[in-house]
Amino acid sequence: MMPPLKTVLAILLVLLTMPGYGQEQSLSQSEAINKALENNYGIIISGRETEIAGINNNPGDAGRYPSIGFDLSSMNNQNIVDNQFSSRLNAGFGLRWTIFDGYRVNLTMDKLGQLEELSMGRAAVVVENTIEDVILAYYNVLLQEERLEVLAKVMNLSEDRYEYEMNRQSIGNAVTYNVLQAKNNWLNDKAAFINQEVILRSSVRNLNFLLGEEPGVLWTFTEEFMAPANDYVLADLLSRMLEGNSSIKNQYINILLTKNATSLAKSNFYPSVNLSSGVDNGNTLTEVTTGSASTLNGYANVTLSYDIYQGGVRKRAVEVAKINEDIAGVEEAQMKHSLTNQLFNIFDIYNVRKELYNISLENLEAAEINMQIADEKYRSGAINSFNYRDIQLIYLNAAYRKITTVYNLISSQAELTRITGGFVTPGEQ
Repeated sequence: MMPPLKTVLAILLVLLTMPGYGQEQSLSQSEAINKALENNYGIIISGRETEIAGINNNPGDAGRYPSIGFDLSSMNNQNIVDNQFSSRLNAGFGLRWTIFDGYRVNLTMDKLGQLEELSMGRAAVVVENTIEDVILAYYNVLLQEERLEVLAKVMNLSEDRYEYEMNRQSIGNAVTYNVLQAKNNWLNDKAAFINQEVILRSSVRNLNFLLGEEPGVLWTFTEEFMAPANDYVLADLLSRMLEGNSSIKNQYINILLTKNATSLAKSNFYPSVNLSSGVDNGNTLTEVTTGSASTLNGYANVTLSYDIYQGGVRKRAVEVAKINEDIAGVEEAQMKHSLTNQLFNIFDIYNVRKELYNISLENLEAAEINMQIADEKYRSGAINSFNYRDIQLIYLNAAYRKITTVYNLISSQAELTRITGGFVTPGEQ
């Protein structure tokens, strides 16, 4: 006889805890998400990119502050005809500051702030996608565990039937053909069970990758594998999507950036005013003098400059920037239209999957009753081994469909949550 399912899973656990595998720990869905938020590679990278954008969002990078510098130069001259040598050492300390440049400083500051906000928005998209991936990977593990249980049950039934035929043969009530058929069915079910063990271990490793954990880390998954019972209203989902979807928010920022680019292009039509001030010191030494001559000069200059004509470059730059504004507006409309279509499709699929789940429950219930009846009829000789095997496969398929519809419902719910911005609130972005 095949050992009970708990014994089989215990043996599987022993195999998993061989060298190279860690100790088992409990893991809920929320704990998995928190681990991913801390350790996921994509989230870490996007977080560092957001830090870079924050560092760049600085008034100094926008040109708001003056630059201060120090210059030191040495000039040496040898007169070949008179054979006289002279040396001059100059030192200068100065300040250079653009006082006005067509509001470019303020516009650049706005642009840097928008770029930082856009970087945060992109990080929010990465977080949302990662959370959805973790949820699906977590419940995929539970799905594979459920499939393993179904295969274990079918395998146990096949082994019972094989041993039943062996016992019948020992007393002369069964032919070798029936015994071999029962054995083949049992071995096929055993092979399917072993393959499912590999799929289960692979699904755990895929989850560990998303969590930033080592491949050998094992978990006890605490969530129940059950279908969500949420009922959604399409109008509410659409409103939430238009307000909370991260991709739409990022497109708003892109529109602001294109408007900023237009303003920056227009700023080239303004003159620029620059201030320069400082102190210059010079020291000259020649062979014909007994000492050196020194000078110390201070200066403060204001320069006004304006390009009267640049071959139409500035005008064309403004025209291109305005076209880019229009393109960004069209892209926004396209994005909203596309996301609305996606939302409608996901909403329809979610409702269909709810119906399929209810059907699968009735189908599985009927298949389980049919299995019980078939077992009794098979032992009484009312049906042959082929009929029994067909009924066994019907049960297997019904059980598979039921647990698959549960996973599909969870997947649709995760998609609805992501597309409406439910994974990341504004305060978390």
